[in-house]
Amino acid sequence: MLSFFSKYRLFAIVMLCLSAIIIILFYTALKRKNTLPIYQPTNVNVELVDNSIQHISKYHKINDFSLTNQNGETVTQQTYNGKIYVADFFFTTCATICPIMTKNMADIQKEIMDDEDIMLLSHSVTPEIDTVAQLKRYAIEKGVNDKKWNLVTGDKKQIYDLARKSYLAVKSQGDNDYGMVHTENFMLIDKERRIRGFYDGTKKEDIEKLLEDIEILKKSYK
Repeated sequence: MLSFFSKYRLFAIVMLCLSAIIIILFYTALKRKNTLPIYQPTNVNVELVDNSIQHISKYHKINDFSLTNQNGETVTQQTYNGKIYVADFFFTTCATICPIMTKNMADIQKEIMDDEDIMLLSHSVTPEIDTVAQLKRYAIEKGVNDKKWNLVTGDKKQIYDLARKSYLAVKSQGDNDYGMVHTENFMLIDKERRIRGFYDGTKKEDIEKLLEDIEILKKSYK
């Protein structure tokens, strides 16, 4: 019996080592699956990124901002300090994808209503039309909760720069008036002001994925 185990000892050791390696690889794969990427200008659709930052491959963050919400209150990056948030770009008179996006954002609002770590932020791409009064009417109509969700307007250049140089979210019309063609993108932003995900705001399956990713991101802070 002893001679039998001695004969196959090397084989047993090799199999144990292989088993250990497989377990480690499997664990690493699972762990990696539960870690969200950090998006940089170099790995986003070039049409959505301003020419001045298309070369940036690390350390990209959302820039500081100062805009006005549906209640006439100033909203800054400090408002979202220490928060995970979902951002998008829209306009109140849009009759195509915006109503779908807003409804889906309202569904997200329901899911995060009692979570103090999560907020929402929607930027108007037509601030000259979307005044505070207009945003307030829209907010009431769409069921926006003021404590969770800010609809913001303000200086058009600032919003353009945020869209193209921070959130990497809209296409440029290529004119000198900071014209923007908004997309269906929802962006997931972490507490360090980094982009952690892009989602199609018109698709239910993407909204479900976004909610799952919010949970993954929350767990990374524990």
